[in-house]
Amino acid sequence: MLRRTIPILAIGLLLAGPGWAAGDDDPAIAADLAAMLRAGRAVVSANQGRINDPAQGQAGLDGPGFLAQVVAQFRQTTGKDPAAIDPASREGRLLHMEMDAIVEVIDTNQATFKAPGPTFKGFIPAVFSRLVSEAFSRRAGGEAEMKVTAPPDLVRNRKARPDPWELQAITAHFESADWPKGQPFSAMVDQPGGNAVFRIAVPEYYGATCLTCHGGPKGKVDLTGYPMEGAALGDLGGVISIKLAH
Repeated sequence: MLRRTIPILAIGLLLAGPGWAAGDDDPAIAADLAAMLRAGRAVVSANQGRINDPAQGQAGLDGPGFLAQVVAQFRQTTGKDPAAIDPASREGRLLHMEMDAIVEVIDTNQATFKAPGPTFKGFIPAVFSRLVSEAFSRRAGGEAEMKVTAPPDLVRNRKARPDPWELQAITAHFESADWPKGQPFSAMVDQPGGNAVFRIAVPEYYGATCLTCHGGPKGKVDLTGYPMEGAALGDLGGVISIKLAH
């Protein structure tokens, strides 16, 4: 049951009003979690060649080295330094859980990175996002959850299928011609047992590198073994979905 829907005009911009039931910091926390995941994906993309071919050199592709690149990207895109956020605060704790999840995922995949190349290793931004989201949600222990989903016809991993709330955000908002491109959708949502969670869905659009697997010609099998969707630059391609418990 939706209690109240508050649009957020830009990630990180809080629009609070009378009766708003979420914590004052919910939108800002969700914005940072999404930005950190996006930063990690950007680093994977920038290092794709070195991941697929260790002969190109893999300095900085261990867990701590990779995280340092992600934090630098996060600073660049948000203007915020994670080190300046109180680690004992709710925002600090959750952000550090996500950073720990990033290190965990990168360290766990070292054998993949170091396997002889050049060859496609399958460690792409989408895989990174799924693994980090799962590791973060496990670490957060119900306090927060993160997931990357997409319109049903674009979902390649069944575990990433949108739930009813996410599907509503996609079909009623993000796919609507009058929805401002890039604007997230958020709401306080009642859960079974009477507890409420702050939910936010952040639309993601295909960039140039995404079209390597999701572009055209439609139906052609891409490097990952899936048929390409025939997408165009700027099409809706996914959604970062975040829950914050109350």
